[in-house]
Amino acid sequence: METLSLSDYKPVVKKSVSYIVAAVLINDRSEVLMMQEAKSSCAGTWYLPAGRVEPGENLLDAVKREVLEETGLEFEPSTLLVVECAQGHWYRFVFTGQVTGGVLKTVARADAESLQASWIDDLNQLSLRACDILPLIERAKQFYAEKPEAWHRPLLPALYPHKNLLFRLIVVIRKKSNNRIHVLISEKGNVHFPTCEINPAKSIHSTLRKYIQVLFGSNPPPHKPHGIMSVEHSAEPAGEHDGICLTLLISCKSALEDVAVSANYAWMEIRKDLGDRLLGRLNKNKCVMLNVIR
Repeated sequence: METLSLSDYKPVVKKSVSYIVAAVLINDRSEVLMMQEAKSSCAGTWYLPAGRVEPGENLLDAVKREVLEETGLEFEPSTLLVVECAQGHWYRFVFTGQVTGGVLKTVARADAESLQASWIDDLNQLSLRACDILPLIERAKQFYAEKPEAWHRPLLPALYPHKNLLFRLIVVIRKKSNNRIHVLISEKGNVHFPTCEINPAKSIHSTLRKYIQVLFGSNPPPHKPHGIMSVEHSAEPAGEHDGICLTLLISCKSALEDVAVSANYAWMEIRKDLGDRLLGRLNKNKCVMLNVIR
């Protein structure tokens, strides 16, 4: 693993790293589940059910808790739709899924978590806490409007502990001589996919750009990030494993024969069926969107 960030940084939830979860739930009438804020700074405005992950809490448990507390409904996540990042230390994980029980919160059940919740057809009738949720809602509506095969497979966070904030890169390229797909591997220690630490004080674009130069030198080949293939996080024990690992799929546009890699890295040919599957993931919406919001 390459270390490109601050050597003394340790991610600790609600202290040095912030994980936010949000849910975009849409019913069979194309209505969106919204909640009315209770906290004084934005009381009366509306927003998606969302909130901060607590110490020792996994992402799935957090989003189910937030939906229940703020809307009264029990929720089973089916997939991540978007992962958003601001700098390298603020992340929002946006889920969708199905309501499995509970009772929709009314004004009579208002509490410190929310004033009420409602299924909304026209968001224009609401005073929103912020408009940053509108692209998330639009993406969810597209997700449900199109055939499942037009989108990525269901993806939920894997329970795997990390002490740092990490990028793992799946870099694919085609070899001109045999038309086979190859992936980039690191030969430092045990063979593994290239992995680097995310600088918490910089945009993750900066981390990615610098690491690509580590892999290919100062003049890297044309390449394109396609999105997230996996998210790994495990919160236990609290404060010890508050890191994450985001696996990002990247394609090189040049042929393998035209691309030089740095020392300790090499191209590895993969099975044709696996190569075909990876090529399919390069298409639009076949990976979970990674949105760098600032």
